[in-house]
Amino acid sequence: MAEDLVLDTAIRDWVLIPLSVVMVLIGVLRYFVSKLMRTSQVPDAKIVTEGQVVVRARNLRTSANFIPSKSFRARRIYFNNEENGLLHVPKGQAQNAQAQMFSDPNMAMDMMKKNLSMIIPQTLTFAWVNFFFSGFVAAKIPFPLTQRFRSMLQNGIDLSTVDVSYVSSRSWYFLNLFGLRGLFSLILGEENAVDDTQRMMQMSGFGFDPSKNLGAEKDNLDIVQHEWALPKFEQRAEAVLRKVVS
Repeated sequence: MAEDLVLDTAIRDWVLIPLSVVMVLIGVLRYFVSKLMRTSQVPDAKIVTEGQVVVRARNLRTSANFIPSKSFRARRIYFNNEENGLLHVPKGQAQNAQAQMFSDPNMAMDMMKKNLSMIIPQTLTFAWVNFFFSGFVAAKIPFPLTQRFRSMLQNGIDLSTVDVSYVSSRSWYFLNLFGLRGLFSLILGEENAVDDTQRMMQMSGFGFDPSKNLGAEKDNLDIVQHEWALPKFEQRAEAVLRKVVS
């Protein structure tokens, strides 16, 4: 049977609240530091052009039934022509995203700055929490949980008799690390919120390959089955009016 613990108010005053405040302040400070380290980059005209081509092709694909078949076929040939189509990418001109990133020193430097602005504060904060607050039961969740949450909520406490709803100080650090996006959205704005999970996902990739989007949109446009909707508008309007009248 799990033991019911009585948490001292000093743990709340000297562990729970300071840890939460420090995590919020570090997140705000990291945002402003990364903003100061950010360099203004001029967008590549080729990438912008290719993005606009993808948007135009997507609009054609979604609204294909509202133009005649002849017009749709002409536009599809304009985009998908194997010789000079806008969506056609020759094999020799396909760019490697990783090679493009490493060939641009500014892009590699910006990526390194972003990674350092995330890794260094997290490492120092985790060392501080692990040194001063290791082994504390900091809080209790006001609803029951299953045993699967024990490893997530009681990191650093090796007691199987403690109820799963109790949260250790180390687990409270991780909950604040990945769960403060809503608070940062209120403080810094929705677009400027510090999201560590998104940054970790960005660390796994090394750039963006626009040729893949062009090829994917070309394949999607090739398989579109055109059916002009205008000749059937009268029948549809009649069916709708019959349903309304009846």
